[in-house]
Amino acid sequence: MSTDGARRTRTSQRRGGPPPAAARRTAKRRGFVVGFAVVAVGLVGVSLVGAAVSTLQGPRVTATQSDPAAAVEASGSRVILTTNQMLHKVEPSQVTVTPATPFTVDTSGRSVGVRFTLPLHDRTAYTVTIKDVEGYGGGPATTLATDFRTPSMDVYLLQRSSTGDTILRTGLDGKAAHVVFRHAHIEDFRATSSHLVASVADSAGNAHLIVTDLDGKHARELPMPGDGTILDLQSADRGELIGYTYSDAQLGNGTARESVLYTASLKDAAARAKPTAVPVSGTEHRIADWRFVPDTDRILLLTYDGRLILGGATGKGADLGTATTIDGIARGSSKAVIERPDGMFTVDLTNGKQSPLADATGVVGTQGVVTPLPSAGTARPYSTIDASGVVEGTTVTIVGDDGRATPVFQVPGTDAVVQTCASPSGRYLAVVVSPDVVNNPFDSYGLPMPHTVVTHLIDLGAKTQVSALRGFAISWCQVPPQAVQ
Repeated sequence: MSTDGARRTRTSQRRGGPPPAAARRTAKRRGFVVGFAVVAVGLVGVSLVGAAVSTLQGPRVTATQSDPAAAVEASGSRVILTTNQMLHKVEPSQVTVTPATPFTVDTSGRSVGVRFTLPLHDRTAYTVTIKDVEGYGGGPATTLATDFRTPSMDVYLLQRSSTGDTILRTGLDGKAAHVVFRHAHIEDFRATSSHLVASVADSAGNAHLIVTDLDGKHARELPMPGDGTILDLQSADRGELIGYTYSDAQLGNGTARESVLYTASLKDAAARAKPTAVPVSGTEHRIADWRFVPDTDRILLLTYDGRLILGGATGKGADLGTATTIDGIARGSSKAVIERPDGMFTVDLTNGKQSPLADATGVVGTQGVVTPLPSAGTARPYSTIDASGVVEGTTVTIVGDDGRATPVFQVPGTDAVVQTCASPSGRYLAVVVSPDVVNNPFDSYGLPMPHTVVTHLIDLGAKTQVSALRGFAISWCQVPPQAVQ
């Protein structure tokens, strides 16, 4: 180092300044800190401005969730609107669903959910509007809205023939029908949200339960209580739960089981377990009729000695008096239509209160099995009989809770109504008909049916027939046919 350079370095060190390279590094660090601080302040400013703007605008929808296909098939589906703010509680009076359908509403954090208590109509555009929604951050109340369209429905039907039985899947118009399951002997079947379960019989007459996916694939057999027969196969509206009455093949001894009610799960993890017998209080345990109570874990039972019991899969039930038949329980409802020795009644299964079933105004004829509809009212077939005892015809009539009657389908005296079943939403009614009853004998199955059966689909709003499909046990039906009407 030269003498002048050494002198400058010593002079700089005596003055307390860093050497030139260190000075540059220090300057860079100071510049970075200052720049970072400027950016951070800017981001905070932007955030504060954004929050202020958001507050000034009120809550806004940032995401929606819905499942229109599931909403058509079963009650309990929801539309969830998520917003950019924490929300004050939304009341049902703030919500409008178009077309109108019953619902409940709940609020959680930044989301508000609208739950439909009945299945929705198929092929229908729905709008959900929520007015005067307020955020915790203040600002003006806003209106939230979303819309969606439900898809077309598919249904399943059972067709029996001398060459084997089939379960078909088809649209309501009967087009694009295709077989999803075949077996030599199908007694009955039910469709859940995820599975088909078919009650079949082997060559010895013993019952088997076969479960498949909705497309008929991945068939497996459920464990059975023993070698015997199955009747009254039913499925719950949700939970992949089925039930049936079972009787041993050999009856007459002191230990044989007869008409014992069993439940079983179709879920993969539980489907390998043995079925569960439903306990029944009293001395008579045989079940003459039964129903799953919609949207609950309860079961309505009618014993051979006429006791009506509201129970569960386990535990003692509540005694609801005596009855002769259970006609039905509408989806999304807690009211059962039953027949007692002194007439027809509705029974509220939440409190046991009963009321006489409203008589149909201005309707004549012999009333058949009453089918409760999901929204309100009932479907009832009335048969007129001439003086010689010959049936002149049957009229299927929709009867409101006030007794007002509207005919929707006519059957000539040559035919017979086998069953009526309402679609999940109540938009359609399936009327199962045996044509030309004189020349249409029943088969020899455990659940006997006429050799030829036609299911007529009626649009209850338009009061017109949608289609006529060969077969029975449409997947809307919650129970098998009870009697030819």
